[in-house]
Amino acid sequence: MDWIKAIENAIEYIEENITEDLTVSRIAGEVNISAFYFQKGFSMLCGYTVGEYVRMRRLSLAGSELLSSDIKVIDLAMKYGYDSPDSFTKAFMRFHGSTPTDVRRNGAILKSFAPLHIKLSLDGGSIMEYRIEQKKAFKVMGVSRKFPYENANVNIPKFWDEAFIQPKEKPVTGMYGVCFDEEMAGNQFRYMIADDFVAEQAEKKNLEVYEIPAHTWAVFPCRGGMPIPLQETNHRIFTEWLPTSNYEIAEGYNIEYYSDPADFKDGMQDAQYYSEVWIPVKEK
Repeated sequence: MDWIKAIENAIEYIEENITEDLTVSRIAGEVNISAFYFQKGFSMLCGYTVGEYVRMRRLSLAGSELLSSDIKVIDLAMKYGYDSPDSFTKAFMRFHGSTPTDVRRNGAILKSFAPLHIKLSLDGGSIMEYRIEQKKAFKVMGVSRKFPYENANVNIPKFWDEAFIQPKEKPVTGMYGVCFDEEMAGNQFRYMIADDFVAEQAEKKNLEVYEIPAHTWAVFPCRGGMPIPLQETNHRIFTEWLPTSNYEIAEGYNIEYYSDPADFKDGMQDAQYYSEVWIPVKEK
């Protein structure tokens, strides 16, 4: 499915089911996209996480309904997914700047958050490097943890810090950062800090071992001190490359490859530091 069309369909599904239990996996399943890539791509294109968008749409609709009906606050809270009137009132206050009581009794001002409509705009032409590679299945070894899609961009760097800054002996060198969600349900995915598999090392350090299946990969080079080049490349993949290429995402894997920092004068902050983003793809 066309990437932009898939996100548009997802937004439509959210709007039609705004009072239902909307998990990232449920929405992604409706548009046949990996939950990991759906969350990542949605954030890149829309500027909000899926959870933030759903939350703001619900609070916007709740404000309108509060003014246009005599519905009780407790019923409004339950309708829009809050466990109690208190949690609803706190969220309502953060979003609108006033409590439900202030709005109903004193006519306090409300805020509106309209549904998103995605438009692909072309500014100036720019070059984006990539190559398509056929890779055989290969094994990696490392340490992994499950992360909620929400705030993963904050929590994953903390995971790297735990693995490399605190322990005396590093579990791996950190050649790869691997995201995979094919086994996940709900709003989580697994992230692994990994190296190429070496049986003796894996056994000695009691590392997890995972086999990455054979795939066709789109490989995007990144150059420069981390993390900005990697962030910029990821953004351009979802906003420029996927919407206009002849490829679409094939599986729920995402791999970041990191070259050895020791090969560069200033390590990962060197202006010439090299890394890559790998995405499994198939032709449309």
